[in-house]
Amino acid sequence: MCRCDFDLPAKQRELDDLREASQAPDLWNDRADAQRVMRGVARLEGLLTTWQNLEAHSADVQALLELAQEGTDAERAGLTEDIERDLSALEDEYQALEIALTLSQPYDQRNALISIHAREGGTEAQDWSEMLLRMYLRWAESHKFKSNILSLSPGDEAGIKSVEVRIEGENAYGLLRSERGSHRLVRISPFDSSHSRHTTFALVEVMPEAEEADVSIEINPDDLRIDTYHASGHGGQNVQKNDTAVRIMHIPTGIIVTCQNERSQNRN
Repeated sequence: MCRCDFDLPAKQRELDDLREASQAPDLWNDRADAQRVMRGVARLEGLLTTWQNLEAHSADVQALLELAQEGTDAERAGLTEDIERDLSALEDEYQALEIALTLSQPYDQRNALISIHAREGGTEAQDWSEMLLRMYLRWAESHKFKSNILSLSPGDEAGIKSVEVRIEGENAYGLLRSERGSHRLVRISPFDSSHSRHTTFALVEVMPEAEEADVSIEINPDDLRIDTYHASGHGGQNVQKNDTAVRIMHIPTGIIVTCQNERSQNRN
């Protein structure tokens, strides 16, 4: 098998260096660097194990093919099922290695934060944004990833104006980062009584989730002003009789954060 795309000695040397670094007595003095080292060890061990399995199964398939070529017609017929099964397993392992090599950027292994914003198109764009949200949630479910809506602003008549979603799973950011950009929908709008064709846009932003070791932020509780209010739905109408929505303002910077996704004030 060709090794031009996978430098096995170099990967092994890199793993050896990281393993040596992981044994340093002062490793956890720098938590961020320690996590980088341990993530590197786990990633390279996975790559090398996948490669070793790929080589071993490739050798098995080659041996079966040689036996089939040298054997009788009856022997070849008996080996066909084994060869097809091993070739299928070999293809799966190759694809796993290809994905692992592709997702090798610094933050690819992290969870992902997806933001969707309705752009040009009014209600049609807001409906398109909600369609994209459902697509990403179903994609996460199909990959057995956890998803959590962090904030959501409902549309005026239908759909959503904006939403932020957290996708938790291995390589979530690496798998989703190519979704960044403007997404276009062209269709006969169900919101237009004249049934004309509309072109609408939604902006999708994808970011890796920051880890605790990446940043160190201390907020004085005295610098926060917390207000509660009625949650609103489509068209701005109040959907709760109690003050379930929460607004927090950081007084020194003027930064405001709101949440009204849950029916409980405590959860918001």
